Amino acid sequence: MSTEAAKTPAPQPIFITPMDVRWQDLDAYNHVNNSNYLVYLQEARLKWLMNLPDPWYSPEAAPVMAHSEINYRLPIEWPADIQIELYVNRIGSSSMTVGHRIVDSQDATRIHADGSVTMVWIDTKTGRPVALPQAIRDAAQR
Repeated sequence: MSTEAAKTPAPQPIFITPMDVRWQDLDAYNHVNNSNYLVYLQEARLKWLMNLPDPWYSPEAAPVMAHSEINYRLPIEWPADIQIELYVNRIGSSSMTVGHRIVDSQDATRIHADGSVTMVWIDTKTGRPVALPQAIRDAAQR
């Protein structure tokens, strides 16, 4: 693990959720396969979005992934008790950058992965950026 990641305190999370590590997620070395980290992070973001009190998408406007970054710090071995932490890194006019950490549920200083994703809200017909929904702005400020 990078000592820099362990020394840098995380900002206040906007959402924390436990995540199940399934046997099928493992590779031949009893580690969670790197591609499953992205699946865990996607599921955490969707759980966060589904918990928002107001609409965050519509038939006319929805988020798409514009950028993804993940730093693998410690392998996740089965069985594991992990949680995903989400943070607001940046709010733009049509996008949001969400920071994330996958940590041990009992010891958040044991960071399995960290990084960020940028989601851009687009017009579903034209593919052009649209204004970030107010529900997202409100949730980011909580």
